[in-house]
Amino acid sequence: MKAAVVYQAGGPQVLTIEERSKPQLKEGWSLIKVLGFGLNHSEIFTRQGLSPSVSFPRILGIECVGEIVESTAPQFQVGQRIISIMGEMGRDFDGSYAEYTLLPNNQIYPIESRLPLEQLVALPETYYTAYGAFKNLQIQAGDVTLVRGAASGVGIAMLRLIKARFPQNHVYGSSRSLSKEPELLEKGFDGVILDQQNRLQTDKMFDKILELVGPASVKNSFDHIKEHGIVCSNGQLGGKWYLEEFDPIMELKNNSYLTSFYSGNVSQKKIQDLLDYVSDYHVDTRPEKIFSLEQIAEAHSYLESSSGLGKVIVLN
Repeated sequence: MKAAVVYQAGGPQVLTIEERSKPQLKEGWSLIKVLGFGLNHSEIFTRQGLSPSVSFPRILGIECVGEIVESTAPQFQVGQRIISIMGEMGRDFDGSYAEYTLLPNNQIYPIESRLPLEQLVALPETYYTAYGAFKNLQIQAGDVTLVRGAASGVGIAMLRLIKARFPQNHVYGSSRSLSKEPELLEKGFDGVILDQQNRLQTDKMFDKILELVGPASVKNSFDHIKEHGIVCSNGQLGGKWYLEEFDPIMELKNNSYLTSFYSGNVSQKKIQDLLDYVSDYHVDTRPEKIFSLEQIAEAHSYLESSSGLGKVIVLN
């Protein structure tokens, strides 16, 4: 099989395409033919050597859509279409940047969906994360929402999830550069706010804020949340991992709420709930860019560049 292997930390060029033997089936695991996978910023961090638990060489990839080839689990059938995300895939063991991958049975989720493959492949990590945040933000008709980190895959996914069900809701996006404003407005955002040095350049207040920049800017988000509003922090695009010097009494003084969503909190039912929501509300899940496995270095370069926008996927 072909696989993209990282032997040492570095830039996109360290992703090396090579021929490898297919993984051998072992008890408690299944062999999956990888149909496609989405790219995630956490994989960029790992490639750069910023995931201390990961040792090289490693095949990256924390998600995939695929088909069962062989399995030790009697409930799985050969040819069955599945989704898998997280579970230390691409970190503790080789992940989805390959034509085949070996996965633990307990993180394989058979699915039912009529979505075209490219739209299905865009779902697992990005839309699953956005949908979890959507529910924890308790989005309702009439909410004015800010997506902080609007140009990211999760940011655009949140916009689409909201607008599909509540088309009259106003959804604003923030960006560190207004050069992306025309594209973000074209995607459907009702306005774009400059995020300068982790401070929003506006006096506007919001009912709900999806905080994807993370600990670097979450305290500033609470300066822009209305009374009884909710901030959901489930991204770390700002490059800061931990929230420091946070006084809950003062930061939440507007009777506001802080929540999050961890995409490792996954189950068959939660995956199917997302698929049903996408189907019921006709959510547009088309990716922004599609690459081949041989173009994986180019795909990484695009995702981490200033021109990167939305969900990027690879189809095998």
